[in-house]
Amino acid sequence: MSEEKLYVIRSRTDDETYFCGNRLIPNWSDQSATLCGSYEIAKEIAGENNGQPVTFVEEPKKEAVSKNTGDAINSLISAETYAQAASAFQYLFASRKKEDIKRIMKAFRNGYTVAKEKKYLVYKELGGKQKDKLFAQAYRSLIHPGTISWDITNEVKSGVCAHFTESEIEHYGLQDCEKEEVTDDGMGC
Repeated sequence: MSEEKLYVIRSRTDDETYFCGNRLIPNWSDQSATLCGSYEIAKEIAGENNGQPVTFVEEPKKEAVSKNTGDAINSLISAETYAQAASAFQYLFASRKKEDIKRIMKAFRNGYTVAKEKKYLVYKELGGKQKDKLFAQAYRSLIHPGTISWDITNEVKSGVCAHFTESEIEHYGLQDCEKEEVTDDGMGC
């Protein structure tokens, strides 16, 4: 992506955009001037004419990628040896669909942000009467790290140790359980 930007002046009074260029703005409604290539000049002209400089062309939207993909992009960019670059390249482009490769290339061009993974509460309905329904809810075990434990409860409760990503659900073999998406995961266990 080019670091060069073009600027225009936006009037503070009527919120219309007007071009700047040769430091002359005879009338705010005159749009025949050229674009500014320097932010400093645009800022100075804007100050003299009760306006504000704005970027003429918006920067492209950053692509949302997973944490692993973001790490691999960083590894490829900062690789110091052929082996490091090859490893990152292999992770990014091997066995990918055409759409995924296009999205990764877009992330290289436009920049990227790491997408937050969805988290879920995982539970099994044990039955019982409608009023006294029981659930077995999965939690990360604090006693035995890397394992899960189950809590029998009357209602599914949100707790940080109970939030699982899709990959964790698959890792722990919880695909046959019911899951409910949570919006705020707080701090992890």
